[in-house]
Amino acid sequence: MMTSINIGDSLTTRAFLNPGKQALYDVAAQQRFTFTEMNGRANRSCAGLQSLGCGSGDRVALLAYNGHEFIESFFGPAKAGMVLMPLNWRLTADELSFILKDGGAQTIIFDADFLPVVEKIRAMGDAGSDIRNWICIGGATPDFATDYEALLAASSDTEPTQKAGEDDNLFIMYTSGTTGHPKGVVHTHKTVFWALLTLLNTAEAHLSDKYMVLLPLFHVGALTPMIASVYKGNTLVILRNFDPQKVWSLIETEQINTTLAVPAMLGFMLQVPDFQRFDWSSLRAITSGAAPLPVTIIKAYMDLGIEVHQVYGMTETCGPACLIGPDDAKHKIGSTGKSFFHTRVRIADSAGKELPRGEPGEIQVQGPHNMKEYWNRPDATAETIMDGWLYTGDVAVMDEDGFVTIQDRIKDMIISGGENVYPAEVENVLLSHPGIADAAVIGQDSPKWGESPLAIIVRKDLELTEAQVLEHCNERLARFKLPKSAVFVDEIPRNPSGKVLKRVLREQYPGPAAE
Repeated sequence: MMTSINIGDSLTTRAFLNPGKQALYDVAAQQRFTFTEMNGRANRSCAGLQSLGCGSGDRVALLAYNGHEFIESFFGPAKAGMVLMPLNWRLTADELSFILKDGGAQTIIFDADFLPVVEKIRAMGDAGSDIRNWICIGGATPDFATDYEALLAASSDTEPTQKAGEDDNLFIMYTSGTTGHPKGVVHTHKTVFWALLTLLNTAEAHLSDKYMVLLPLFHVGALTPMIASVYKGNTLVILRNFDPQKVWSLIETEQINTTLAVPAMLGFMLQVPDFQRFDWSSLRAITSGAAPLPVTIIKAYMDLGIEVHQVYGMTETCGPACLIGPDDAKHKIGSTGKSFFHTRVRIADSAGKELPRGEPGEIQVQGPHNMKEYWNRPDATAETIMDGWLYTGDVAVMDEDGFVTIQDRIKDMIISGGENVYPAEVENVLLSHPGIADAAVIGQDSPKWGESPLAIIVRKDLELTEAQVLEHCNERLARFKLPKSAVFVDEIPRNPSGKVLKRVLREQYPGPAAE
């Protein structure tokens, strides 16, 4: 008889099967853990929270950098049915306060580095949060908090007796909130389990793999692969913060086989001086997602003999939607591939009618790994999931072979003179210029055309002029797609997953467009 699915117990099982195998190398802490050691600490984390009154269904917020504490505080409490709320530590106190109140968390485990923002939340009183248990990782523990290591030391490492069921909530992850307040995406033990199955049955994963976590674990692009690595029995190498030179070094010294990086990270890695001195022969491939991947970056890595496999997914799908594999990455360059194994993807109109191949429309995803709901948002849930299909809000085309190419967010599409202009297409052209380091395109109000594209450029060549940028586009794009002007900035604003904050740029450059 099949036992109920419990994601926390996947660590228990792995510790039984491979007790002495290295599970984790925490680079910042300079500590290595076997599966037995990691499982024991996870159980202590669970028991410690139970001693503070936390039980099944209670929300536990994690405001912590990537590290062993985050991982053990995820798996241990999950075993007993506690619901984890990974928090984006780049947010302000006001933003975090909204999430804590909305999610109803009464316990928070926080890194000592975030004490200033935690104290601001505490100063708000009950209006700021419902937190009653404050648990501090590292540093000097403040009077109002419990020391994390002391809590674990005083707790048992035996398995919790009460276990979560497959339909119980596992985590609530708040979307980045590029428009309005963020929404809490709810995943259960079952939806995450299906995400693991579809990921491991589509991507090339080996038992002996070493996987490097580069994204913050409050992002589904890091959390799901981390869970999958434990489930599969891989060794995790985890970075506290992204450091492009350190990444190249660890690929060599730790013999990393695979990782996931957003396009901006891949660009930064190519800018490391003399990175060719490192040995990356162990690296089978890099997966990249969270934002459209410029073709120039794919080709740059291909020239190094490194395959970059585009992945498409979102928090609401627990990660998986589309992936391009090693057999197709070279001859379908720029595509994000076909749907994952236990996933269906279609390109449809707003009414859910599937469109002919080659015609752009909204990507819609169906699969058992889709979210359960938005936390306490039945209206938003009903708008996003209809007839079992998750409406993503992303525009793409699917070719005759079933390969999907992302074009843009529906809300970011520019309509100029009645023609649809997809910023990602224009951005790809801009990034092919050797003097451009980064680029974003937004629409500005135009009395003549309705909207016109504006190019926002980070220069690699400080002598680059607006006229040169526009001339570069003029040779490569249809006239209705051409930026009418270009502005130069030091940095393009992005959210933690690497997506350009188009809303911020539209506020900064409201127009009207140059004609």
